[in-house]
Amino acid sequence: MSLKFGTSGLRGLSTDLEGPPAALYATAFARYLLKAGLAKPGDTVLIGRDFRPSSPAIAAITAGALRRAGLAPLDCGTVPTPALALLGLEKGAASLMVTGSHIPADRNGIKFYRPDGEIGKDDEAAITQLAAALSGAGQVPDAEPAVAPDGSADAETLFLKRYDGLLPPGALDGKRIGIYQHSTVARDLFVTVLSAFGADCVPLGRSQEFIPVDTEAVSPETIEMLRRWSSEHDLDAIVSADGDGDRPLVADETGTPLRGDLLGLITANFLGADVVATPVTSNSGIEAAGTFEVRRTRVGSPFVIAAMDAAVAAGARAVVGFEANGGTLTGTSCIVNGRTLSALPTRDSFLPALAVLALAAERDQPLSAVAADFGLPAAAADRLENFPVETSAALMAELRSGPQALAAFLAPLGTPARTSDIDGLRVTLEDGRIIHFRPSGNAPEMRCYVEAADAGAAQGLLEDGLDLIRRWAAGRQA
Repeated sequence: MSLKFGTSGLRGLSTDLEGPPAALYATAFARYLLKAGLAKPGDTVLIGRDFRPSSPAIAAITAGALRRAGLAPLDCGTVPTPALALLGLEKGAASLMVTGSHIPADRNGIKFYRPDGEIGKDDEAAITQLAAALSGAGQVPDAEPAVAPDGSADAETLFLKRYDGLLPPGALDGKRIGIYQHSTVARDLFVTVLSAFGADCVPLGRSQEFIPVDTEAVSPETIEMLRRWSSEHDLDAIVSADGDGDRPLVADETGTPLRGDLLGLITANFLGADVVATPVTSNSGIEAAGTFEVRRTRVGSPFVIAAMDAAVAAGARAVVGFEANGGTLTGTSCIVNGRTLSALPTRDSFLPALAVLALAAERDQPLSAVAADFGLPAAAADRLENFPVETSAALMAELRSGPQALAAFLAPLGTPARTSDIDGLRVTLEDGRIIHFRPSGNAPEMRCYVEAADAGAAQGLLEDGLDLIRRWAAGRQA
């Protein structure tokens, strides 16, 4: 069975999830909620899903498993993950989201939420143990689906209310914004939210087929398409998101995507944050770009949330988190435009999109100029797909085996000056460039992140880094 908890939720092959494994983990989740006193028999559990072909069947299987475990599933339909999480917080209800986020349609996943928010690593371990116990005892639940009552309108209505009045009336008047709709569950809500602030929204690229969009490593083909649309439609920006709508994609007036960590930085300033939690993969210039304290974490929303919780416990007033993919979380309520924006400690694509568009409108600058003003080191990231987990593990073991092995591997690029092993291996070279190797936590992918003096140098370092990985893997197979 391919299922495994990664940086955010359970992931695996769709063929595995469309059967007893989905029922097994939904049952384990239900038993965990009941055992931990987070739910009592008959309590509601919300279910959402993305547009993957396998998601409706998996959602129905989990509904059946939850019902047989003594809980009451409520079908919230195809909604963004942050909308589902917000409704769960409002109702004090646990929830699960069937989504594989940005990965291809042959894979899928489930994100689990307690009544008080996204599960942490301790919760993951407890759910995994309960699933293993059921399986080991030969008690794998059957995969009989169930039809749950429809609660989709509640999630959408509450989410729209969250952003009503966040910006001044007419804040986006005169702005022509493309909405790359593809197959993200955020596609229609983006039009509604941005139009409410006066934007002239142009829907683009709507698809009935599932399209995996990784906002942290936007494909060259997608960038070419965004640039063509920007020119054809005379756009000020293009906004989109990944499959479940918790990672933003914002492109400037030329169709060039802005870095996700820049979106997070702008959002932290927009919210007046005094503490920011962000993974080690986010740009190294963030510390100098704001007036807040920065707490670096491992990659994944559970680690960002844990760092936000620690900041709140220490008395921080306004706590914000974001990942290099741009997904932004709020650990406390924040005052914006004279109103209170409640805490939503899960990734959201809408808040960073609104923050950066509002800043450009306020300054009366194109988005490219806004991005340039922050002066962050040039950064780039990409991944090798279908890269076996075992190969990734072997590579990381070799790179960590000692300074000589690391220096030999990186010799074509430069000499290592210092390293960080918080998550993956982040190496600063003697000339100041940074290269970071990290296996994906929940997919057969090897990721590479780089920083350099300018965009050309960063892209060159990224290509060279990925080529080193390819050649190492090929040599291992020879």
